[in-house]
Amino acid sequence: MDRVPTGIDGLDELIEGGFPRGRTVLVSGGCGTGKSIFGIQFLYHGAATYNEPGIYVTVDERPETMRQDMLRFGWDIRALEDQGKFVVLDLTGSKTGITSEEKYAMSSEHLDIDLLTLKVMQTASEIGARRIVIDSLPALGFHMKTEEEIRAMILKLAYMIRRSGLTAVLISEVPEQNISSGGPIQFSKYGVEEYVADGVIILHYLGNRVGGVNRTLYIRKMRGTKHSEDIIPLFITERGIKLTTPEEALRI
Repeated sequence: MDRVPTGIDGLDELIEGGFPRGRTVLVSGGCGTGKSIFGIQFLYHGAATYNEPGIYVTVDERPETMRQDMLRFGWDIRALEDQGKFVVLDLTGSKTGITSEEKYAMSSEHLDIDLLTLKVMQTASEIGARRIVIDSLPALGFHMKTEEEIRAMILKLAYMIRRSGLTAVLISEVPEQNISSGGPIQFSKYGVEEYVADGVIILHYLGNRVGGVNRTLYIRKMRGTKHSEDIIPLFITERGIKLTTPEEALRI
C-alpha cells in the first residue's frame, strides 16, 4: 500500500510508514490539544519536504493569524504559497460576514457545500494538490440548520475527497474526556465522522503533567494498517508536534 509520510515526528513509525494514500483521517480533540498544528504540520511538510502541494481550508482562524503563528515553528506558509505548493482557502468570511482579501476564499453567509466542493476540486487541479486539511467540521456545521444536514454535508465531503484521490485530515472537536478510564469515548461532534473516515486519531489534554506529559495521542483506527493501540505522549515543541514513548517522556 502506498503510504503518505505525515511529517508528524514519531507518528509514521506507529502506522506502518504513514497514512494510506487517498484516505481520510479524522483528528479529534478538545481545546488546546494541537489539532490545527497537526493539520498544518501535515500540509507543511507535505509541501516543503515531500513536494506534495496541499490545501488548508480554514473556517475558524483568519489566514494571516495562522501564518504568523506557524512562523513560531519555522514554517513559512507564505513562501510555500508563492511557490504554488500551499493554498489557504479562507472560509472565515462565511461566519463573520467580512469580505476576505485572500486569493482563495468563499465569503457567502450561507455556505453551499456543493460550491465548496467545486472550489476545492478546482483548486486541487490548479496546484496539483495531493493533501487537504479541513479545519474544522463543526465550524462548517455552523451553517447547517439540523444535524441531519450536517451529517449529509460530512458524507458528501468524504465522498468528494475519496473520489479526488487527496489524502485528507478532517478536524473535529470533542469534549475533554479520560481516554484511559475505560469508559465510553466520543470520537467526533456529530457521531458520523468516525464512520466515514478511514482513520481516527484522538488528541487529549491532561492539564496536570501526569508523568511529565500534558498531551497524548491515541489511534482508534487506521484501515489497512497495523497501528499502535497505546496512548502516546505528545509534545508541542519549537518544531511542531513530536510523539515519544512513555519512557522517553519521563526523561524529557
